[in-house]
Amino acid sequence: MKIKISSGKINVIAELKNTPTANAIYNALPLEAAANRWGDEIYFPIPVSLDEESDAKDVVSEGDVAYWPEGSCFCIFWGRTPASKGDEIRAASKVNVFGKIILDAKIFSKIKNGDLIVVSREQ
Repeated sequence: MKIKISSGKINVIAELKNTPTANAIYNALPLEAAANRWGDEIYFPIPVSLDEESDAKDVVSEGDVAYWPEGSCFCIFWGRTPASKGDEIRAASKVNVFGKIILDAKIFSKIKNGDLIVVSREQ
């Protein structure tokens, strides 16, 4: 499964894992929301309510696409956040990583607070 994440002229594809979180979010698409920046992370609330999966973690990798159960948010990581220690990429608390940006996720650094994000199914 693949999804497209768009904002203005930015169009990025992510490959999804085969997990309950990925399936639930894919089935909820399309989604639109205003972006929130937290360091080199974008997050936004989505109308999906899920629990932590058994492999939920707070230290993630560049390009990870995740769901934050505590805030019911879709998250995209490409660098350090205010919670990071050293060079790690750390979420505010445990997230369910359910996908990966296929190309360079650093393009999301061009997105500002309040910019519209659209997530849709990619054929």
